[in-house]
Parts: sequence; structure tokens; C-alpha cells
Amino acid sequence: MNTKPEHIDINKLNILHIDMDAFYASVEEMDNPHLKGKPIMVGGSSRHGVVTTANYEARRYGVHSAMPAFMARKLCPHGIFLPVRMNRYKEVSKKIFKVYHEFTNLVEPLSIDEAYLDVADTGMDSLSVAKEIKKRVHETTGLTMSIGISYNKFLAKLASDWDKPNGMTIISQDMVPEILLPLSINKVHGIGPKSSERLNNIGIYTIRDLLTLSEDFLVDFFGKHGSEIYNRIRGIDSRPVNTDRERKSLGTETTFSEETNDKEVLKSYILDFSHEIEASLNKNRIQGKTVTLKVKYEDFKVRTRSKTLINDISKADEIYEIALGLLDEVKLDKKVRLIGVTISNLSSSDLEQLSFLD
Repeated sequence: MNTKPEHIDINKLNILHIDMDAFYASVEEMDNPHLKGKPIMVGGSSRHGVVTTANYEARRYGVHSAMPAFMARKLCPHGIFLPVRMNRYKEVSKKIFKVYHEFTNLVEPLSIDEAYLDVADTGMDSLSVAKEIKKRVHETTGLTMSIGISYNKFLAKLASDWDKPNGMTIISQDMVPEILLPLSINKVHGIGPKSSERLNNIGIYTIRDLLTLSEDFLVDFFGKHGSEIYNRIRGIDSRPVNTDRERKSLGTETTFSEETNDKEVLKSYILDFSHEIEASLNKNRIQGKTVTLKVKYEDFKVRTRSKTLINDISKADEIYEIALGLLDEVKLDKKVRLIGVTISNLSSSDLEQLSFLD
């Protein structure tokens, strides 16, 4: 765990990024102590399933989230596969976020186990807040977290990933850009797999390489987000912690380590995505009318299919059924390297939905 170096003015570092360590698997270990020390994989119980979360013991064998179960079993034949218990994870998540709100109302949830906090007005320095949150969450749930502390969201998120599990890392202004130079461009918020591959093709692999490119070049390359990326790698990120951001869509996708056009494998991913989306919709108290399926083939061509409904939906089985219908519309004559499901046309689920008969 990194503690505060003497030269850092901790009062200028008010943004925390908190990421629970192997959350689903850690909850399973907490509920069943006999699992501790053993390689645990949550999800992927069926032959065509995928791993949702792997604990750190399983990761030593090369297992990672979104990996097909059959591959995980080859890498870790003695691993223990457990079913996803989303209601239990949501229950624990509520306890964790309750601790956050004991310190500040400026909490921006990113997922069931990840959030930004702005602790500027807590009356405590950020390091003290981070240590206290770690302590209280561990006392409340028995779980550990990794925390990044910095003066903006981009750097705080980078820092939280620096020393996992159970780490705490500070990135201050005087460390930038030197601390960023050796990092892969994949670490930069706003650079996805496709853009990363395009940059690799012109010899750009690290942030050090990226810093050699002009702002005009990045705007031409990324469009309107080019200026944001130009500033971000120089430690400039003006995004506030947003407690009430309006979502235009909500979804998830994964890139396969090995391309496939096995429809049963693709269906298993869609099923897992549908449950993840249901959990996120419920957590944010929203629902949607439009379901979109995204497929990227091995030749990087992308196909999307969408269906818009009359009434809002939020249940996994409804999302799954529609997404399967969309999958039937997609040709599988080529292998698939990425699949994703998104729900959009969102509205609050707190509003009463009226039927035409009403």
C-alpha cells in the first residue's frame, strides 16, 4: 500500500476511485470460508458459459473475466465454478455504498462494485478518508478494496489499478506525466480496443508514444474526443464526480480471446449480459424500450441489430429473448471476435407505466 510521501499536498487530491477486489468471488468466499485460498470462478457453470469473476488464486492460472468456461477449465482444472447470485451481490453492494455516503454525497456509481467519490468537503484529507472507508467496509462486509487517490478521475482510476488487491495508490500533479510514460495506451480512458489497434499499426503503444502526437492529429484520429485524450495524458481531466448523470444507454460487451461462430457460446454470453444489464437497470431504477445487439467479426466489420418495443422492459429474460431474436438476424458465416448487448431509450422505472387499455 502506498502511503503519503512527504512532498505531496494531500489536500489538493480530492478524487477517489474505489474498486472492490474480485467482488463476486470475494462475496462467495465471505459467505463460505472453506473456499478461501482455492481458485474460484463465478459464472460459467454451463459448458458454454463464461467466467464473470475469477478470484486472484484463479487468475494465477491465467483465468480472467469474460473467458469461456471451457478455456478456464483447461487452464485451471481444479477450479471451483459457482453460479452468479446477483441478488446477494446487490445486497452487499448496498452496504458498501452506504459507507461511502457516510462521508460524502458526491458518489458516482460506475457499477455494482466501483465508484468515484469527491471528498473535498468532508473536513478530512483524502488519504484519511480512504483509510477509514477501507476499514469500515472491511468491518461491515469482510471485503477488501483498491483505492486510487488523485486530483482528477482519470488519474484516480489509473491509481486504483496500480496495486491490486487491497491497494492504495496516490498520483499527484508533480508525478505527471513521468509516471504515465511507460503505460499502455489501453490504460487511457477513451481509447478502446479498435482505436488501440489502429494506433499500434502506426507504432503507438505507450503513453510516451502518444505524447509525441499533436492535438490536431488526435482530433483527426478520434474526432471530437481527440482533445480530451490529448489533455488526459497530460494529467488534465475536468470531468466532475456526477451523482445524477443521465444515461443514454446501458450495456456490456466482450472481446473473445479466441474468435467463435458457435451460436451456443454466443447465446451464453448474451444470457450473462442480460443478467448484468438487469442488475444495472434495477440499481439505477431505470428501464428501456430499445435492445441492440452488436457483433464484430474477425475481419473487424461490425453489424448491429435493434428492436424497439412499445413498453419498457428491465428483466433479464425479456432482454435475453429479444437479443436472441436479433442474433437470429445476424449471419454467422464468419467468426465473431466481439459481442455486446445494449438497452437504450431509457426512462425511470419509478414512473407508473400505463397500458393502452388504461
